[in-house]
Amino acid sequence: MALEHITVLDLTHMLSGPYGTMLLADLGARTIKVEPPETGEGTRRLLEHDPDYSRDGMGAYFLTLNRNKQSVCVDLKSEAGRAVFLDLVKRADVVFDNFSVGVTQRLGIDFESLSKVNPRIITCSVSGFGQTGPATQRPAFDQVVQGMGGGMSITGTPETGPTRSGIPIGDLGGGIFGALGVLAALAQRERTGVGQHVDVSMLDVQISLLNYMATMHLMSGIVPEGIGNGHFVHVPYNSYPTSDGHIIIACIGDPFFVRFVDCIGIDELRDPEYRKQPVRYAAKAEIDALVSAKLREHSTAHWLKLLSDARIPCGPVNNFAQALSDPQVLARDMVAEVALPSGERLRMPGNPVKLSGAQPAEFTAPPRLGAQTEAVLGAELGYSPERIGELRAAGAIG
Repeated sequence: MALEHITVLDLTHMLSGPYGTMLLADLGARTIKVEPPETGEGTRRLLEHDPDYSRDGMGAYFLTLNRNKQSVCVDLKSEAGRAVFLDLVKRADVVFDNFSVGVTQRLGIDFESLSKVNPRIITCSVSGFGQTGPATQRPAFDQVVQGMGGGMSITGTPETGPTRSGIPIGDLGGGIFGALGVLAALAQRERTGVGQHVDVSMLDVQISLLNYMATMHLMSGIVPEGIGNGHFVHVPYNSYPTSDGHIIIACIGDPFFVRFVDCIGIDELRDPEYRKQPVRYAAKAEIDALVSAKLREHSTAHWLKLLSDARIPCGPVNNFAQALSDPQVLARDMVAEVALPSGERLRMPGNPVKLSGAQPAEFTAPPRLGAQTEAVLGAELGYSPERIGELRAAGAIG
Protein backbone atom coordinates (compact mmCIF):
# COMPACT_ATOMS: atom_id res chain seq x y z
CA MET A 1 0.00 0.00 0.00
CA ALA A 2 1.05 3.58 -0.58
CA LEU A 3 2.29 4.31 2.95
CA GLU A 4 3.38 0.84 4.07
CA HIS A 5 6.97 2.09 4.39
CA ILE A 6 5.91 4.76 6.90
CA THR A 7 5.66 4.31 10.68
CA VAL A 8 3.43 6.69 12.63
CA LEU A 9 3.52 7.08 16.40
CA ASP A 10 -0.02 8.04 17.29
CA LEU A 11 -0.39 10.13 20.46
CA THR A 12 -3.88 11.30 19.59
CA HIS A 13 -7.14 11.13 21.52
CA MET A 14 -10.86 11.76 21.01
CA LEU A 15 -11.74 12.61 17.37
CA SER A 16 -9.67 15.09 15.34
CA GLY A 17 -6.28 13.44 15.86
CA PRO A 18 -7.44 9.80 15.71
CA TYR A 19 -9.31 10.54 12.48
CA GLY A 20 -6.15 11.95 10.92
CA THR A 21 -4.07 8.92 11.89
CA MET A 22 -6.89 6.58 10.81
CA LEU A 23 -6.64 8.08 7.32
CA LEU A 24 -2.89 7.42 7.28
CA ALA A 25 -3.40 3.88 8.60
CA ASP A 26 -6.03 3.19 5.94
CA LEU A 27 -3.43 4.14 3.33
CA GLY A 28 -1.02 1.58 4.74
CA ALA A 29 1.03 3.45 7.33
CA ARG A 30 2.05 1.29 10.25
CA THR A 31 0.34 3.24 13.03
CA ILE A 32 1.28 2.58 16.65
CA LYS A 33 -0.96 4.09 19.31
CA VAL A 34 1.21 5.14 22.22
CA GLU A 35 -1.23 5.03 25.13
CA PRO A 36 -1.03 5.66 28.88
CA PRO A 37 -0.80 2.40 30.87
CA GLU A 38 -3.95 1.22 32.63
CA THR A 39 -6.37 3.82 31.22
CA GLY A 40 -5.39 4.01 27.57
CA GLU A 41 -6.67 6.65 25.18
CA GLY A 42 -9.86 8.43 26.29
CA THR A 43 -12.26 7.04 23.71
CA ARG A 44 -11.54 3.48 24.87
CA ARG A 45 -14.01 4.17 27.68
CA LEU A 46 -16.54 6.11 25.62
CA LEU A 47 -19.73 4.04 25.09
CA GLU A 48 -17.81 0.87 26.04
CA HIS A 49 -20.83 -0.64 27.84
CA ASP A 50 -23.59 0.80 25.67
CA PRO A 51 -25.82 -2.09 24.47
CA ASP A 52 -26.33 -0.50 21.06
CA TYR A 53 -23.02 1.19 20.38
CA SER A 54 -20.33 -1.16 21.72
CA ARG A 55 -18.80 -4.48 20.72
CA ASP A 56 -16.13 -6.52 22.52
CA GLY A 57 -15.93 -3.86 25.24
CA MET A 58 -15.17 -1.04 22.78
CA GLY A 59 -17.49 1.79 21.81
CA ALA A 60 -18.23 3.03 18.30
CA TYR A 61 -15.76 5.92 18.53
CA PHE A 62 -12.79 3.70 19.35
CA LEU A 63 -13.85 0.89 17.04
CA THR A 64 -14.03 3.19 14.03
CA LEU A 65 -11.10 5.53 14.60
CA ASN A 66 -8.53 2.94 15.60
CA ARG A 67 -8.83 0.20 13.02
CA ASN A 68 -5.54 -0.81 11.38
CA LYS A 69 -3.54 0.37 14.40
CA GLN A 70 -1.35 -1.26 17.05
CA SER A 71 -1.15 -0.34 20.75
CA VAL A 72 1.92 0.16 22.92
CA CYS A 73 1.51 1.39 26.50
CA VAL A 74 4.14 3.93 27.60
CA ASP A 75 4.00 6.43 30.46
CA LEU A 76 5.28 9.62 28.83
CA LYS A 77 5.27 11.40 32.18
CA SER A 78 8.02 9.18 33.57
CA GLU A 79 11.70 9.48 32.68
CA ALA A 80 11.95 5.78 31.85
CA GLY A 81 8.81 5.97 29.72
CA ARG A 82 10.14 8.93 27.76
CA ALA A 83 13.34 7.02 27.11
CA VAL A 84 11.30 4.16 25.65
CA PHE A 85 9.36 6.62 23.51
CA LEU A 86 12.58 8.18 22.18
CA ASP A 87 13.76 4.72 21.15
CA LEU A 88 10.52 4.37 19.19
CA VAL A 89 11.07 7.79 17.61
CA LYS A 90 14.46 6.70 16.28
CA ARG A 91 12.68 4.15 14.07
CA ALA A 92 9.60 6.20 13.23
CA ASP A 93 8.70 8.67 10.49
CA VAL A 94 5.82 10.62 12.02
CA VAL A 95 4.64 11.59 15.50
CA PHE A 96 1.03 12.82 15.44
CA ASP A 97 -0.74 14.46 18.40
CA ASN A 98 -3.70 16.65 19.21
CA PHE A 99 -2.65 17.74 22.69
CA SER A 100 -3.27 21.23 23.97
CA VAL A 101 -0.54 23.66 22.94
CA GLY A 102 2.49 23.32 25.22
CA VAL A 103 1.94 19.73 26.32
CA THR A 104 4.60 18.21 24.06
CA GLN A 105 7.11 20.82 25.24
CA ARG A 106 6.38 20.03 28.89
CA LEU A 107 6.80 16.32 28.19
CA GLY A 108 10.00 16.91 26.22
CA ILE A 109 8.60 15.32 23.08
CA ASP A 110 8.13 18.40 20.88
CA PHE A 111 9.64 18.65 17.40
CA GLU A 112 12.82 20.39 18.58
CA SER A 113 13.49 17.62 21.11
CA LEU A 114 12.57 14.73 18.83
CA SER A 115 14.54 16.03 15.84
CA LYS A 116 17.71 15.77 17.93
CA VAL A 117 17.00 12.04 18.25
CA ASN A 118 15.85 11.57 14.64
CA PRO A 119 16.48 14.45 12.20
CA ARG A 120 14.07 12.84 9.72
CA ILE A 121 11.13 12.84 12.12
CA ILE A 122 7.96 14.68 11.13
CA THR A 123 5.70 15.87 13.91
CA CYS A 124 2.10 16.98 13.48
CA SER A 125 -0.02 18.79 16.06
CA VAL A 126 -3.72 19.45 15.53
CA SER A 127 -5.08 21.98 18.02
CA GLY A 128 -8.01 24.34 18.31
CA PHE A 129 -6.15 27.52 17.42
CA GLY A 130 -2.66 26.51 16.36
CA GLN A 131 0.80 27.04 17.82
CA THR A 132 0.97 30.82 17.26
CA GLY A 133 -1.25 33.84 17.84
CA PRO A 134 -3.05 35.22 20.90
CA ALA A 135 -5.55 32.34 21.33
CA THR A 136 -3.20 29.35 21.51
CA GLN A 137 -4.18 28.50 25.09
CA ARG A 138 -7.93 28.62 24.55
CA PRO A 139 -9.61 25.21 24.80
CA ALA A 140 -11.70 24.25 21.79
CA PHE A 141 -13.93 21.47 20.64
CA ASP A 142 -15.79 20.91 17.41
CA GLN A 143 -18.73 23.24 17.86
CA VAL A 144 -16.56 26.05 19.22
CA VAL A 145 -14.55 26.24 16.00
CA GLN A 146 -17.64 25.67 13.87
CA GLY A 147 -19.11 28.77 15.48
CA MET A 148 -15.95 30.88 15.38
CA GLY A 149 -15.15 29.86 11.80
CA GLY A 150 -18.25 31.52 10.32
CA GLY A 151 -19.82 28.44 8.78
CA MET A 152 -22.56 28.14 11.41
CA SER A 153 -23.78 31.66 10.60
CA ILE A 154 -24.86 30.62 7.11
CA THR A 155 -26.18 27.19 8.13
CA GLY A 156 -29.86 27.41 8.92
CA THR A 157 -31.94 30.47 8.14
CA PRO A 158 -32.37 33.95 9.64
CA GLU A 159 -35.50 32.59 11.32
CA THR A 160 -33.94 29.46 12.82
CA GLY A 161 -30.62 31.07 13.70
CA PRO A 162 -27.15 29.50 13.38
CA THR A 163 -27.02 25.71 13.17
CA ARG A 164 -24.04 23.43 13.63
CA SER A 165 -23.24 20.87 10.99
CA GLY A 166 -24.64 17.49 11.97
CA ILE A 167 -21.25 16.02 11.06
CA PRO A 168 -18.47 17.29 13.37
CA ILE A 169 -16.60 19.10 10.61
CA GLY A 170 -14.49 21.06 13.11
CA ASP A 171 -12.88 17.91 14.44
CA LEU A 172 -12.90 15.92 11.22
CA GLY A 173 -11.53 18.85 9.20
CA GLY A 174 -8.60 19.14 11.59
CA GLY A 175 -7.78 15.46 11.15
CA ILE A 176 -8.04 15.61 7.36
CA PHE A 177 -5.73 18.61 7.07
CA GLY A 178 -3.35 17.07 9.61
CA ALA A 179 -3.01 13.99 7.41
CA LEU A 180 -2.61 16.22 4.35
CA GLY A 181 0.14 18.21 6.07
CA VAL A 182 1.97 15.00 7.02
CA LEU A 183 1.89 13.80 3.42
CA ALA A 184 3.28 17.13 2.23
CA ALA A 185 6.08 16.96 4.83
CA LEU A 186 6.90 13.39 3.80
CA ALA A 187 7.12 14.47 0.16
CA GLN A 188 9.48 17.32 1.05
CA ARG A 189 11.60 14.99 3.17
CA GLU A 190 12.19 12.89 0.06
CA ARG A 191 14.08 15.88 -1.33
CA THR A 192 15.71 17.32 1.78
CA GLY A 193 16.24 14.29 4.01
CA VAL A 194 15.03 16.19 7.08
CA GLY A 195 11.72 16.37 8.88
CA GLN A 196 9.65 19.30 10.05
CA HIS A 197 6.69 20.21 12.23
CA VAL A 198 3.12 20.39 10.86
CA ASP A 199 0.94 22.88 12.74
CA VAL A 200 -2.80 22.55 12.02
CA SER A 201 -5.39 24.81 13.64
CA MET A 202 -8.98 23.60 13.59
CA LEU A 203 -10.10 27.24 13.30
CA ASP A 204 -7.76 27.77 10.33
CA VAL A 205 -9.39 24.79 8.63
CA GLN A 206 -12.87 26.22 9.12
CA ILE A 207 -11.74 29.54 7.63
CA SER A 208 -10.24 27.69 4.66
CA LEU A 209 -13.52 25.85 4.09
CA LEU A 210 -15.35 29.18 3.71
CA ASN A 211 -13.49 29.34 0.39
CA TYR A 212 -15.10 31.49 -2.33
CA MET A 213 -17.78 32.77 0.05
CA ALA A 214 -15.08 34.36 2.20
CA THR A 215 -13.59 35.98 -0.91
CA MET A 216 -17.01 37.33 -1.86
CA HIS A 217 -17.36 38.93 1.58
CA LEU A 218 -13.85 40.37 1.49
CA MET A 219 -14.54 41.82 -1.96
CA SER A 220 -17.91 43.35 -1.15
CA GLY A 221 -18.13 43.80 2.61
CA ILE A 222 -21.50 42.04 2.51
CA VAL A 223 -22.06 39.71 5.47
CA PRO A 224 -24.10 36.69 4.29
CA GLU A 225 -26.98 35.35 6.35
CA GLY A 226 -28.24 31.83 6.78
CA ILE A 227 -29.32 30.39 3.45
CA GLY A 228 -30.82 27.11 4.61
CA ASN A 229 -30.73 24.48 1.89
CA GLY A 230 -31.03 27.01 -0.90
CA HIS A 231 -28.37 28.75 -2.95
CA PHE A 232 -27.48 32.43 -3.15
CA VAL A 233 -27.18 32.36 -6.95
CA HIS A 234 -29.05 29.42 -8.49
CA VAL A 235 -32.84 28.86 -8.56
CA PRO A 236 -34.32 26.30 -8.14
CA TYR A 237 -31.61 24.84 -5.95
CA ASN A 238 -32.95 23.48 -2.68
CA SER A 239 -34.36 20.50 -0.83
CA TYR A 240 -38.04 20.03 -1.55
CA PRO A 241 -40.67 17.83 0.15
CA THR A 242 -42.20 14.96 -1.79
CA SER A 243 -45.11 12.76 -0.78
CA ASP A 244 -42.77 10.48 1.19
CA GLY A 245 -39.52 12.35 1.83
CA HIS A 246 -37.33 15.08 0.39
CA ILE A 247 -35.42 15.55 -2.83
CA ILE A 248 -32.55 17.82 -3.81
CA ILE A 249 -32.83 19.67 -7.12
CA ALA A 250 -29.86 21.70 -8.37
CA CYS A 251 -30.55 23.72 -11.51
CA ILE A 252 -27.20 25.39 -12.09
CA GLY A 253 -27.52 27.65 -15.10
CA ASP A 254 -30.27 28.56 -17.55
CA PRO A 255 -30.15 25.39 -19.74
CA PHE A 256 -30.90 23.16 -16.74
CA PHE A 257 -33.85 25.37 -15.81
CA VAL A 258 -35.38 25.08 -19.28
CA ARG A 259 -35.14 21.27 -19.14
CA PHE A 260 -36.48 21.28 -15.59
CA VAL A 261 -39.59 23.23 -16.56
CA ASP A 262 -40.28 20.87 -19.48
CA CYS A 263 -39.85 17.91 -17.15
CA ILE A 264 -41.87 18.99 -14.13
CA GLY A 265 -44.73 20.63 -16.01
CA ILE A 266 -45.40 23.83 -14.03
CA ASP A 267 -47.03 26.23 -16.48
CA GLU A 268 -46.32 29.30 -14.35
CA LEU A 269 -42.58 28.72 -14.82
CA ARG A 270 -42.78 28.80 -18.62
CA ASP A 271 -42.64 32.62 -18.66
CA PRO A 272 -39.64 33.42 -20.93
CA GLU A 273 -38.38 35.92 -18.35
CA TYR A 274 -37.69 33.07 -15.95
CA ARG A 275 -35.00 31.83 -18.31
CA LYS A 276 -32.81 34.62 -16.95
CA GLN A 277 -31.04 33.90 -13.68
CA PRO A 278 -31.50 37.38 -12.14
CA VAL A 279 -35.25 37.18 -12.70
CA ARG A 280 -35.41 33.71 -11.17
CA TYR A 281 -33.41 34.75 -8.14
CA ALA A 282 -35.65 37.78 -7.55
CA ALA A 283 -38.63 35.38 -7.59
CA LYS A 284 -36.89 32.66 -5.56
CA ALA A 285 -39.61 32.40 -2.89
CA GLU A 286 -42.39 32.14 -5.45
CA ILE A 287 -40.52 29.56 -7.56
CA ASP A 288 -39.67 27.44 -4.52
CA ALA A 289 -43.30 27.51 -3.42
CA LEU A 290 -44.51 26.35 -6.84
CA VAL A 291 -41.90 23.59 -7.04
CA SER A 292 -42.65 22.40 -3.51
CA ALA A 293 -46.37 22.17 -4.19
CA LYS A 294 -45.79 20.18 -7.37
CA LEU A 295 -43.27 17.77 -5.89
CA ARG A 296 -45.61 16.90 -3.01
CA GLU A 297 -47.92 15.24 -5.54
CA HIS A 298 -45.67 12.19 -5.99
CA SER A 299 -43.01 10.11 -4.24
CA THR A 300 -39.30 10.74 -4.16
CA ALA A 301 -38.69 7.71 -6.39
CA HIS A 302 -41.16 9.02 -8.97
CA TRP A 303 -39.42 12.38 -9.24
CA LEU A 304 -35.92 10.89 -9.17
CA LYS A 305 -36.76 8.72 -12.18
CA LEU A 306 -38.34 11.58 -14.10
CA LEU A 307 -35.62 14.14 -13.33
CA SER A 308 -32.73 11.70 -13.79
CA ASP A 309 -34.04 10.67 -17.20
CA ALA A 310 -34.01 14.38 -18.13
CA ARG A 311 -30.47 14.66 -16.71
CA ILE A 312 -31.49 17.23 -14.12
CA PRO A 313 -29.06 17.17 -11.16
CA CYS A 314 -31.05 15.67 -8.30
CA GLY A 315 -30.82 13.26 -5.41
CA PRO A 316 -32.75 12.01 -2.40
CA VAL A 317 -32.20 13.30 1.11
CA ASN A 318 -31.12 9.99 2.61
CA ASN A 319 -31.16 8.99 6.23
CA PHE A 320 -28.24 6.89 7.49
CA ALA A 321 -29.88 3.58 6.62
CA GLN A 322 -30.56 4.72 3.08
CA ALA A 323 -27.12 6.29 2.56
CA LEU A 324 -25.26 3.25 3.84
CA SER A 325 -27.22 0.88 1.61
CA ASP A 326 -27.00 2.98 -1.55
CA PRO A 327 -25.79 0.77 -4.45
CA GLN A 328 -23.22 3.37 -5.50
CA VAL A 329 -21.84 3.57 -1.96
CA LEU A 330 -21.62 -0.21 -1.70
CA ALA A 331 -20.05 -0.55 -5.13
CA ARG A 332 -17.29 1.82 -4.00
CA ASP A 333 -16.58 -0.30 -0.89
CA MET A 334 -17.59 2.56 1.38
CA VAL A 335 -19.12 0.17 3.89
CA ALA A 336 -16.19 -1.88 5.14
CA GLU A 337 -16.13 -4.94 7.37
CA VAL A 338 -13.72 -5.29 10.27
CA ALA A 339 -13.27 -8.69 11.92
CA LEU A 340 -13.24 -8.32 15.71
CA PRO A 341 -11.40 -10.72 18.06
CA SER A 342 -14.77 -12.29 18.97
CA GLY A 343 -15.25 -13.28 15.33
CA GLU A 344 -18.02 -10.77 14.73
CA ARG A 345 -17.67 -8.73 11.56
CA LEU A 346 -18.43 -5.09 12.26
CA ARG A 347 -19.42 -2.72 9.47
CA MET A 348 -18.19 0.88 9.36
CA PRO A 349 -17.33 3.54 6.73
CA GLY A 350 -14.61 2.54 4.28
CA ASN A 351 -11.63 4.42 2.83
CA PRO A 352 -12.66 7.11 0.30
CA VAL A 353 -9.19 7.34 -1.27
CA LYS A 354 -8.96 4.87 -4.14
CA LEU A 355 -5.44 4.35 -5.48
CA SER A 356 -5.14 2.32 -8.67
CA GLY A 357 -1.82 0.84 -7.55
CA ALA A 358 -3.04 -0.30 -4.13
CA GLN A 359 -4.26 -3.73 -3.16
CA PRO A 360 -7.92 -4.07 -2.09
CA ALA A 361 -8.45 -2.49 1.30
CA GLU A 362 -8.39 -4.73 4.35
CA PHE A 363 -9.13 -3.51 7.85
CA THR A 364 -7.76 -4.99 11.05
CA ALA A 365 -9.51 -4.76 14.39
CA PRO A 366 -8.72 -1.94 16.82
CA PRO A 367 -6.03 -3.11 19.24
CA ARG A 368 -6.54 -4.18 22.81
CA LEU A 369 -4.78 -1.86 25.23
CA GLY A 370 -1.04 -2.51 25.04
CA ALA A 371 -1.52 -5.60 22.85
CA GLN A 372 1.70 -5.00 20.90
CA THR A 373 3.87 -3.57 23.69
CA GLU A 374 6.11 -6.60 24.12
CA ALA A 375 6.32 -7.35 20.39
CA VAL A 376 7.36 -3.82 19.49
CA LEU A 377 9.79 -3.31 22.36
CA GLY A 378 11.23 -6.80 22.17
CA ALA A 379 11.33 -7.84 18.54
CA GLU A 380 11.87 -4.38 17.07
CA LEU A 381 13.74 -2.36 19.68
CA GLY A 382 15.71 -5.35 20.97
CA TYR A 383 14.64 -4.99 24.60
CA SER A 384 15.30 -8.16 26.58
CA PRO A 385 12.48 -9.84 28.54
CA GLU A 386 14.26 -8.76 31.71
CA ARG A 387 14.32 -5.12 30.70
CA ILE A 388 10.68 -5.21 29.65
CA GLY A 389 9.81 -6.75 33.01
CA GLU A 390 11.72 -4.02 34.87
CA LEU A 391 10.01 -1.28 32.88
CA ARG A 392 6.63 -2.80 33.55
CA ALA A 393 7.35 -3.15 37.25
CA ALA A 394 8.37 0.50 37.37
CA GLY A 395 5.13 1.53 35.66
CA ALA A 396 6.97 2.97 32.63
CA ILE A 397 5.12 0.63 30.26
CA GLY A 398 1.95 -1.41 30.42
